[in-house]
Amino acid sequence: MTDSSRPPLAVFDLDNTLADTAHRQRFLERRPRDWDAFFAAAPQDPPLPEGIALVRDSSDECEIVYLTGRPERCRRDTLDWLAAQGLPDGRVYMRRNSDRRPARRTKLEILRRLATTREIRVLVDDDELVCEDAERAGFTVVRAGWAARSAELRIAQEREGRT
Repeated sequence: MTDSSRPPLAVFDLDNTLADTAHRQRFLERRPRDWDAFFAAAPQDPPLPEGIALVRDSSDECEIVYLTGRPERCRRDTLDWLAAQGLPDGRVYMRRNSDRRPARRTKLEILRRLATTREIRVLVDDDELVCEDAERAGFTVVRAGWAARSAELRIAQEREGRT
């Protein structure tokens, strides 16, 4: 049963939804992929104006939650980046460092857990598989199509469970 006395949640992905990862894609094109360098470069991500505006607009009626496939070891950099963008405070859900399940599984698990006590107004994410699974589960989804698509990142999200 959800708590209707609290505002609904608006859930936002980070990479290629709020943060432009194009400058660090090169680390995923190498073999083997350089995950440490990929995540170390995240603090330099430029913000994506469409996503940033949507977070700010959503914060008028919703409590903001950030749901990312980034590993927990990136928490400090992630929190600093969110603050540097002047984004609303919100709980940040990250994958455990050793969790390599596909993003669509980890994110849907967290969404379902959140939905047991709170209304989820919207999920905003760029990963098509996450969006499809969330819609099938009954969540309202906004597909963040404003960043350049990366085949390497898509493979990493689904097959390697890295972001």
